[in-house]
Order: sequence, then structure tokens, then C-alpha cells
Amino acid sequence: MRKKWLLSLLLAGIVSVTAACGNTDESAENNNEAPETQEEAAPVNAEQPDMPEPDLAGIPDVVASVNGKDISKEDFESVYVNQFMQAAMQAQMFGEEVNQDELKEQMIESMIAQELLKQEANKAGHEASEEDITNTLEDLAAQYGLGTSDEFLAALEEQGMEREEVMSELSLQVKVDKLIASESGEIEPTEAELKEFYELAIAQQAEMGGEDVEIPPFEELKDEIEKQVKLQKQTEVAQALVGKLREEADVTINL
Repeated sequence: MRKKWLLSLLLAGIVSVTAACGNTDESAENNNEAPETQEEAAPVNAEQPDMPEPDLAGIPDVVASVNGKDISKEDFESVYVNQFMQAAMQAQMFGEEVNQDELKEQMIESMIAQELLKQEANKAGHEASEEDITNTLEDLAAQYGLGTSDEFLAALEEQGMEREEVMSELSLQVKVDKLIASESGEIEPTEAELKEFYELAIAQQAEMGGEDVEIPPFEELKDEIEKQVKLQKQTEVAQALVGKLREEADVTINL
């Protein structure tokens, strides 16, 4: 089965925005978590169980339909396997198991949300210029440590994706980004909001037993904190938009 690696990369941001739309309370709680906090993992020397395999039995050819647009078995499996492997590695660290039924439900809801955002972006007339696509491609290459855009494209070709398909997915990503930006408007976090985020990070670090970990002063982290707060606010806007679109959409899930 061809691995749509780019699809997973491009949608990673939207997954974080939309995956928990079906569970708003849990999503809100997760959005307030500081990115640097970690739970106490199982002892390194503890015997680790074998890595589980993703359960792909019984996946229908058409997993879901969103306003007449099908989400195929191939697309679902490629995204699900990627997310399952990440979840399985994390769960194994804590001696837990992945609830695959729950994860599948989260993934199909996330993909439905992604499709709704794509459709709405096209409906709103958002365009993706060549410059927009090039900038997004360069950002992704830098984000994933793949050097230049050409190196990034070469890595994707090794995963079985043609250049035209890559550019098509990038175009969709740009349009969705513009849609969310238009919905959220200009976001300017206040100094109080930034300091609240910083204090929360310190409190969570202490709660997780990291009192000995030295957190840099607020001024050193201010720019990064501002990015995190803006992303959090955009996430909230996107969740609200997805909720509205979901209520009005014709959605069928066959999973």
C-alpha cells in the first residue's frame, strides 16, 4: 500500500486542531497543557512488550462520505497507521495499550473535519499562489529537518508521491490556513495572557516532578510563548468552525 507520508505531515497541524472536536472538554484541557511537560515514563530497564500491530481488518472501501466526497480505505489506513505507531510507542513507554477502536473513531472524525475545512476553503474562494505554496514547502522542509525544498520533495517521492500530488496537497493546506486565519482575524495576545501561559508551564513542570528542571526566564521564552498562544486561539476558532460545518454537513460513516 502506498504511504501518503505528505498527507500525514500536512494534516498533522489540522489533526491537532480537529481530532478532539467530538470531545470539546478534553480538547480544551489539552490545549492548556504546556508543550514541555512530560509524564513520568516507565523505568528504562523494565521489560517492554512487543510492539502491537494496527488492526486494519474490516476497513470498508469507503470509510466515510462528506457532502458526497468519499474518504477512501487507502487514505484512512495510511493516516491511521501513522497515528497508531505514534500512539503505540507512547503507550508502550507507560506500559499501556492503545484502544484501537477509540483511535479509529478519532482519526475518522479528524479526517471528516479536514475534509469539511477543505470544502469550506474552496467554497469561500481562498486561493493558493505559487509563492504561498513555495513558502509552505520551505517551512515544512525546515520543520522536519529535511534541508531544502528539493530534498523534501525527493523524500516524498521515495514514499511514492508524485510532485503534482504534493503540490495539490500543499495548495489545499494553504487554502485551509487562509480560511482559519480569516475566521480568527488578527490575534494579538496580551502580556497577561503570555505570563499566564508561562506560569502554567512552570506549575505543570513542578506537578510532574520537574522542580529541578530550570525553565528559562519569561523574557527569553516570550516570542515562543506568543506563537503557542496564537496557535491555541486559532485552534479554538477552527474547532468552532468545524463544529458548525459538521452540523450542516451530510456525513456518513461506514467504519
